[in-house]
Amino acid sequence: MITAVPRFNLIGFKMLDKTEKPLRFLQIGDLHITDLGLQNHADLRRIIDEVNENTAGKIDFVYLPGDNADDGTPEQFRIVHDEMSRLILPWHAIPGDHDFKPRSLDDFYAGLHVRKLPYVVEISGCRCVFLDVVSRGTGGPDFRLGEVRLVWLRSQLDAAQRDGKTAAVFMHAYPADLGEEAAEIAAMFDESPVALVGMGHTHYNEISNDGRTIYAATRSTGQIEEGDVGFAFAAIDRGAVSWRFKPLQSSWPFVMITSPADRRLAIAPHLAQGSVCHEVRASAWGAAPIAQAEFRIDDQPWRPMVGGDSGLFGAELTAPGGSFRLSVRVTDQHRNQDTDTIDVAPFVVAEHKPTGSDAGSIGTWPARHLLGTQLGPNRNGRKW
Repeated sequence: MITAVPRFNLIGFKMLDKTEKPLRFLQIGDLHITDLGLQNHADLRRIIDEVNENTAGKIDFVYLPGDNADDGTPEQFRIVHDEMSRLILPWHAIPGDHDFKPRSLDDFYAGLHVRKLPYVVEISGCRCVFLDVVSRGTGGPDFRLGEVRLVWLRSQLDAAQRDGKTAAVFMHAYPADLGEEAAEIAAMFDESPVALVGMGHTHYNEISNDGRTIYAATRSTGQIEEGDVGFAFAAIDRGAVSWRFKPLQSSWPFVMITSPADRRLAIAPHLAQGSVCHEVRASAWGAAPIAQAEFRIDDQPWRPMVGGDSGLFGAELTAPGGSFRLSVRVTDQHRNQDTDTIDVAPFVVAEHKPTGSDAGSIGTWPARHLLGTQLGPNRNGRKW
């Protein structure tokens, strides 16, 4: 049984509401730090410099998805902390299996000076849930939450549902990797307002969509096996999920459409107020001020967008019936430009079984640096 449900109402868009900001975060892939001065350490240092210069005040936080220290030693955690402490923005870190190599997270907490997991923070109106899926296991990829934390997680997601809040979960691996807990967690996400799960572990860029939740993994910074090193921007904007990878060597400015969602990232509305989108919205980043923001549908003329506060831009829109291509272009005061383009289509809700896995992979998307290689520890890569 397949039922067509309009994901977006694209007629009569309202203007940008400056008080209604999307959740916007930046994810750096698994660092696997070993020694001072190696390439992944140099790349992390450059990422921090670029993020400080180009995103201050325009990102809610920076996220490390685990496997921060390759051997989980105090010295390696110290390297990570010394670099991350230079960030102007807030940052959050969770552990991966490599961080748990000593069979304890004592050095993880002592070295990174991060908050004890699990915890929840509300950021830009979104409930952000940060999890430790390693310390209840026996080490290696024996991922699990444990009974107490499963109960805690369900209570947090129930509270988000009750309060009408969208949720994002941050964990090291796909729920499907959590053994006997996998089906329960996948169903829990499916039944709750979890729109996005941000992960590491895979070493490759990958996005899966099960119709209710987007699962997004960012390419490793340390044990990299595909493409260029970089970092990912992600957002949840009134239920719409967006994700775009930025190679480290690429130029600024950088823009991402945050609403409506690309057809590959469209999910069933979790909350009544998130089921209708009233405008095209985008976020832009760069050290130089954005002088102009524009959008267009298909090959129609470019039209102006308004805003600019905190890098947010919006515009009214009258869209054609059916599918269309939407582009947003920004130009900074030095006339440097960047363009983001998505495909928008009516959303169709189909019967599905939540798997919490890569079964719903959206496949290759070259413009987003999604290569479909699955070169990493889960699939076809080296056995690091």
